[in-house]
Amino acid sequence: MVDQGAPRITVIGDVMVDRYIVGSVSRISPEAPVPVLVHGAERIVPGGAANVAANAAALGAAVTLVGLVGADAEAAALAGALAPYSGIDLSWLVADPERPTITKTRVMSGRQQIVRIDAETQAPPSRAACDALVAAAQAAVKGSRVVVLSDYAKGVLSDLVIAATIAAATAEGVPVIVDPKRRTFEAYRGASLVTPNRLELAAATGLPDTTDADAAQAAAAAAAQFGGDVLVTRAEKGMTLWRREGRVLHVPAKAREVFDVSGAGDTALAALAVSLASGHALETAVHFANAAAAVAVGKVGTAVVTRAELAAALEAGVPEGAEEGALVSRAQAASIIAGWRAAGATVVFTNGCFDLLHPGHVSLLEAAAREGDRLVVALNTDASVRRLKGESRPVQDEAARARVMGALRCVDLVVLFDEDTPYDTIAALKPDVVVKGADYREDQVVGGDLVKSWGGRVALVPLVEGRSTSALVAKARG
Repeated sequence: MVDQGAPRITVIGDVMVDRYIVGSVSRISPEAPVPVLVHGAERIVPGGAANVAANAAALGAAVTLVGLVGADAEAAALAGALAPYSGIDLSWLVADPERPTITKTRVMSGRQQIVRIDAETQAPPSRAACDALVAAAQAAVKGSRVVVLSDYAKGVLSDLVIAATIAAATAEGVPVIVDPKRRTFEAYRGASLVTPNRLELAAATGLPDTTDADAAQAAAAAAAQFGGDVLVTRAEKGMTLWRREGRVLHVPAKAREVFDVSGAGDTALAALAVSLASGHALETAVHFANAAAAVAVGKVGTAVVTRAELAAALEAGVPEGAEEGALVSRAQAASIIAGWRAAGATVVFTNGCFDLLHPGHVSLLEAAAREGDRLVVALNTDASVRRLKGESRPVQDEAARARVMGALRCVDLVVLFDEDTPYDTIAALKPDVVVKGADYREDQVVGGDLVKSWGGRVALVPLVEGRSTSALVAKARG
């Protein structure tokens, strides 16, 4: 049974059955110059939009799936393939007796695909089917945190269905993510984010994707077509996020042995949607999606990535030589924390200058660590300390302070912030608990309102009397 607190997303698009016939080849047929496959096994897995739904459910989301199926055995096979993924609502699938359930049959010799056989119709759905899809989409959007349009150009996402879905989502204040298959992106106007691969981006804009700068320029051109943000999936070059306010994020691909890219885009799309539905910032969600795609390409055929697999991949993303107590960037911290959270850990956050570390600091940090499973400490940069405490501080620079802080057994991660307060850092990392000393009131804790807004809490811990960095500095100077 799905967790009642799980974020709900709606996936609308071209659902498919992916059938794999697996065997071995040892000779060529005497009848024709083709390999003879000795049948070994057969399996059926969800494909297309159904694969997006399966991946989202495997990552902990509750999913409503909207699409077209036939009144045939393959529709039943699809339902059976989705049955192991708890939390997928299939009640909004539209059955059209005039169309077959789209099926892709791949014949495999070991890991090698020999041939693919597609069963589908090229004709667009009937008006009655389109009207039923619009009604289903409009109903499914209600109560969702994110809507995904998984477009495989098989007929479900007509202009009518796209426009009606985006309008319904906009009215509900729900963001829409589109995995596109249109030649250009005007039909997706009103969507929050479009996620083309490099070939789709080049086709839509006529611009190259050779360098990071090229990708950013092409993404900007694509964004002008529909008015939202653009995330370009660039295979071995990773991902590029272009945002409307002009920010650009390039995320390198994670090194991984590639066995099969089938469905990797679906996995990344699902991870992106689940992360956003969980309240993470878009930049954090991109790191989440990038790690999920890396796991997916290491599997054979269309496959899902579980929360445990993704958590392990994100844990492995900690910079080399920087395990416990690592000093990392805010973006790296967000990615690592996403992995901890996927594994079920409670993340605790505290902050300060921590200029000359003393027993009072250690006591506070140990108490903070007891509030959860992982402790992240945010340190003011040297510039931030000077603004707060004067030009004579800090006594130790930020690198030295981070090194000492990271050496404590109770500290799992260290980040720096240059602002006067850690508010932006808390917003980006989304900890479960924020800890400050008991000399604060709860309503005085910076970021406490944020943490409470996503179900977290503020903890005030006792202080050791008579211990302060300012007193130590004064004593040393005296």
